[in-house]
Amino acid sequence: MKYAYYPGCSLSSTGIEYGMSTQAVAPKLGIELNEIPDWNCCGASSAHCTDHQLALALPARTLAQAEGMEMDIAVPCAGCFNRLRGAEAAIKDPKQKAKLEEILGQPLSGKVKSYSLLDIIVNQVGVDTIKTQVEKPLTGLKIAAYYGCLLVRPQNVTGFDDTENPQSMDKLMNALGGVALDWPYKVECCGGNLAIPRTDIMMKMSYDVIRIAKASGADCIVTACPLCQVNLEMRQTDMEKTYHTKLGFPIFYFTELIGLALGIEPGALGMNKHFVSPAPFFKQWEANIIADREAKAKAAAEAKAKAEAAAAKAAAAKAKSEAAAKEGEA
Repeated sequence: MKYAYYPGCSLSSTGIEYGMSTQAVAPKLGIELNEIPDWNCCGASSAHCTDHQLALALPARTLAQAEGMEMDIAVPCAGCFNRLRGAEAAIKDPKQKAKLEEILGQPLSGKVKSYSLLDIIVNQVGVDTIKTQVEKPLTGLKIAAYYGCLLVRPQNVTGFDDTENPQSMDKLMNALGGVALDWPYKVECCGGNLAIPRTDIMMKMSYDVIRIAKASGADCIVTACPLCQVNLEMRQTDMEKTYHTKLGFPIFYFTELIGLALGIEPGALGMNKHFVSPAPFFKQWEANIIADREAKAKAAAEAKAKAEAAAAKAAAAKAKSEAAAKEGEA
């Protein structure tokens, strides 16, 4: 399963855990990632706030670079995926296509399609296949799958999951042995790029996401968006001061939890790169495994005792019947 790979800017910087875990997990799942040569920034949120044509031309150039590879594109970052899909939609319009070709100085065939890495893993590799590869189930871990704004919206652009109650990440977490929670903030905004001009608004929005996840019983949040991840994790110290609370709440990329379940060492997944220590998460995981093992051992012992009691009762009944038969013969 070969794809042109568009890592985007974040996966080697603020989202390095995402980059490391993607590279570690992909070969395990039979995904070959071939990095697009000379790719450029997709423009993210900044470009489309300043220049509409620039916001289309930047991702369109990456699509043009990938056309020479004759492969569809795998995109981990939710923001990058949204921008690339937006450019694909623009290319379908003859006037927009002509304008972009003029800007770029190269033709655009529109034959290449970009896919979210989550979509590829869940719907093309398949959760049933992944389930067979799990070596260390995420036993008993309650996980809040957080999709944010850009991964599944707008429907006519992203198109691979429900916009209000997406399920792809939930299905994946369940397949890994965890418990995906049904919670109300899975597609709420984290504040996005308001982190720079209006930190106060962003921090309240991100805090609410964490607060609701914790109130729903989650042990962690898992996401596919580097901007969401950094807003939710990096700002927790400031949130604690502002809202007079204690957080220390783990925020992972979905690829990190896949890697753990497949038996990949945490260091290879970038687990040591987090602002919030994942140590309590691992402690809870270990406690769950021990409790599950003890529960299974207890259930097995009870089943064995029940079977032995039933066998003894049956043997006593048989002996009594045989004794009665002998007396009758006498």
